[in-house]
Amino acid sequence: MNYREEAYISIPMIATRYYKVGGRPWKVASIREGVCYVGPVFKKDETEGKPRNACCAAQMFLDSGDGVVFKGAVGPWYNEETGDYHLSRSAAKGLGKLVMQSYKSKSDNKPPREVFFHGKVWFNKEEWAGFEEAASEATNIVGVRIRDELNLKVYRKGQNPILRGLAHIRSERGAYLWTKGWTPRIQTYPGREVPNPLVIDISRGEAPIETVLRDVMTLTKLNYNTCIFGDGYPITLKFADAVGEILTAAPIKKLPPLPFSHYI
Repeated sequence: MNYREEAYISIPMIATRYYKVGGRPWKVASIREGVCYVGPVFKKDETEGKPRNACCAAQMFLDSGDGVVFKGAVGPWYNEETGDYHLSRSAAKGLGKLVMQSYKSKSDNKPPREVFFHGKVWFNKEEWAGFEEAASEATNIVGVRIRDELNLKVYRKGQNPILRGLAHIRSERGAYLWTKGWTPRIQTYPGREVPNPLVIDISRGEAPIETVLRDVMTLTKLNYNTCIFGDGYPITLKFADAVGEILTAAPIKKLPPLPFSHYI
């Protein structure tokens, strides 16, 4: 291995360590102030032999780019038939309150103007009612479903793939968004296959779909762990499985909110 290869490999490690000691490798210029983004984290808990048991927590990201992880309680959140996770109304409210308290502690006791909950499935009625009760101080509360679209390919003339950031808006509440693709700033496509889009749907609440798409694109630029210029998933959902593994690796009990840097 030559010196150039060693230097290249060490960059993500340097960025991660810098973040863990309290620094910030970069900040996205277009982030919106007063907005809180939350990604529920679920992981099956198989320690007690109950197939529906899962540990729920949340990853919260602020307009500063900083993140906080909240460890929640275990409950029958897993549906074996659908493979989805859903909280009860009271559990969603409890988790939402932790998020709001933590946000206020970092913003001079001011609540966020808007709260966006990101999930890979639709938020059901009871779950959403709990989130709304907890985040009632916010002016606007929005639920967004984000998932992969594996059956759609768009090709571009020439040798380069589709541009990263392209969106096809299907309706006022739904769109396709290509978070991977040719990136003019770095003059390359850091991938191997024809990129697929994400399907973005506003499942609860009201917000301009263009704003939601811009937010998702912004949140793909906050992967301090591997120093990636533009990830395929927003940070709210990117580390759900990885953080879940950490949450269930030790006995599950109540813990104070910890900075996201503790988990990378």
